[in-house]
Amino acid sequence: MARGGRKYPLLVYKRMLGRWWTAVFAIGLVLVLYVGLLWGAEWYFLNASQNPLPHLDQTGGLVLLVVGILAMGFGLFLLTIRNFAYLQMHDNHLRLVTPFLRLNISYKRIHHLASAEMSALFPPKKLSSWRREMLGPLLGRTANVVHLSQYPIARFWLPLFLSPFFFFDKTPHFVFLVEDWMRFSSELDSARVSGKIPVVKAKPKLTPSLLNDLNKHMK
Repeated sequence: MARGGRKYPLLVYKRMLGRWWTAVFAIGLVLVLYVGLLWGAEWYFLNASQNPLPHLDQTGGLVLLVVGILAMGFGLFLLTIRNFAYLQMHDNHLRLVTPFLRLNISYKRIHHLASAEMSALFPPKKLSSWRREMLGPLLGRTANVVHLSQYPIARFWLPLFLSPFFFFDKTPHFVFLVEDWMRFSSELDSARVSGKIPVVKAKPKLTPSLLNDLNKHMK
């Protein structure tokens, strides 16, 4: 299988999962600390009448502990997969990868490319409060809009696996928000016209010999 080009992380997923993992992990941590505090107080105050905190029975405590540990684990899972959403160009298609979907978009389906600010595609006044808060600093960024002749799969299935911020109207398209939108647009346009993946030059490693050469030139 031929290797693809460079990977472009999808900023919407990094933002979403980055917010979710902290909230989920914090909830789990609070539950674990809560159980530890109540059981620690019961151990410290041998006389129950002196314990200012409520009593927590063993069954209830174990349930809260399990829920808390699972929440912390799920939070760490979200932290891990937030970088698993990216775009990658191949010889004859653009690959869209998210934690829950892997989709190949043939270059032949791409009608044209455009760019627009996220705030123009998703006007803040028309967004619900939680969506507006979720996008936050991303609203001022420029996104790539890839207009298609047809979706690779039925439109019905896409919202089940992709964020609503991938679509701004009912026409066949995807809204892609990446770090370097100009480079992505240029490479995608080149790849779909020529059928060749743009070559990414590797950065030279600073070996001792290379550092010596640089020092000589600088003297």
